[in-house]
Amino acid sequence: MFRDRSAAIADNQPRIGAGAAVTTGSDGPLILITGVGCPNQLRSWVDGRLQDRACGIIADANREAVGVAAADLDADGTEELYVHNADTDGGSCGTTDLLLNRIDHNGRQVWCDAFAHAVNADRGNLTAGRSVAALDRFGTGRYGMVVASSAATTRCYELGDDGEITDMADVVGLDISCEARSLLAAPLVTDRMDLFVGVDGGSNRLFRNDGGHFVDVAAEQGVAAPAADARGATLIDTGDGAFAIAVAGWEADSHLFVPSNGGFTDRSPSAFTAPTQARTLLAADFDNDGRQELFVNVCGGPNRLLAPVVDIDPGGGAGDQTATDRQPAAWESRSLGAAAEPEMRGTGAVVADLDADGRLELLVVHGDGDAQPLSLYDAPTDNDWLRVRPTTQYGAAARGAVVTLDTDCGRHRRVIDAGSGYLCQSEPVAHFGLGGATTPKQTPRRLTVRWLDGRERTIDDPTPKTTHEIAHPASE
Repeated sequence: MFRDRSAAIADNQPRIGAGAAVTTGSDGPLILITGVGCPNQLRSWVDGRLQDRACGIIADANREAVGVAAADLDADGTEELYVHNADTDGGSCGTTDLLLNRIDHNGRQVWCDAFAHAVNADRGNLTAGRSVAALDRFGTGRYGMVVASSAATTRCYELGDDGEITDMADVVGLDISCEARSLLAAPLVTDRMDLFVGVDGGSNRLFRNDGGHFVDVAAEQGVAAPAADARGATLIDTGDGAFAIAVAGWEADSHLFVPSNGGFTDRSPSAFTAPTQARTLLAADFDNDGRQELFVNVCGGPNRLLAPVVDIDPGGGAGDQTATDRQPAAWESRSLGAAAEPEMRGTGAVVADLDADGRLELLVVHGDGDAQPLSLYDAPTDNDWLRVRPTTQYGAAARGAVVTLDTDCGRHRRVIDAGSGYLCQSEPVAHFGLGGATTPKQTPRRLTVRWLDGRERTIDDPTPKTTHEIAHPASE
């Protein structure tokens, strides 16, 4: 399915990497790729290649960076980058994190670390962890950052108007201590931003957002799975207007939690359940056929790709399909082609349309114990597509917003990624494949964006093969 485009990565030397996060720059996507005992990278697509432009505090070669996420913490319309540094596997560590924001310096944009400001001299995070995710507690378009700590208390940092960083975890009900691995921030059980925490060696947590304070409802919602040994987690469109939670296990069964009777039911397909050394988990429509695939990034073994098996013509033709008809009856393994990587030690992966051609690129980070280069793949296809980039009232990426696309074949939904498949965060764009020559071609009928404050905007008959920039209603 995938072809190897790694030759397009400039200066792609072996390195020990970990996570990656995609934010937006003036010329397209920017990807910060963390380095463990080696410089971080900040890559963007320039002149047909993925170039590294990291320098100064962004590169930060003297610390060991793992998880990373982007979001607008200060409501200035641009995203900050939170980089979690950890020089131990759990508990206390000797290096603090970075909260990087862009400021104008003599007419050019430079990056500064908010933790280095005098007001934050004693506020650094000195606990080891893994993933980072953006969290908008009140739906205001101003985000905080949650850090999944390991054998330590979870952190929830928010940035004040005076530049002061405050850990709000104990105030908002997120001060838990467990072996947290993945974070998934999205409207999961409410219309607000809830938080799923994938846990290694214990029960997963699912925090319901009760007006900015969080209550753990994992057990009653059916997602606790105490034997899961969770790593990656992601949302996948069920095809009926809802989302399932997929959780990849580390040498343990993986799980697919499907909405059912006010909670979730584990309906893990056998093709997904089988244990492996999974790391990041991604849901994306790589071939633009109108259905999301599940990509499992594996450390020290072949990666996996699973696709839903759907009856595309249940008796009445594609145009007569109902939402119920579109639900996958089963999943099947698909060939990854060049992206199988059986000898690589994957640590993280992200998706983004780097070259603006309407096809998603897959960037895989490696280096668990062995220095290995980055990999870049895409799936050649002529199928149609439609992309949606919603923004907050301040003009930044609206992470956590829900995008719904109704077509003549059914309903598709996406959540703008807030993190974290495990250490990672993909582009802040809702990507929809529309099919084409080899799959039923779908006609877009209606596009709806719902922000975390409940406001909506609808576009009838949206143009395919277009990236639709949709501003928050309050920004006009």
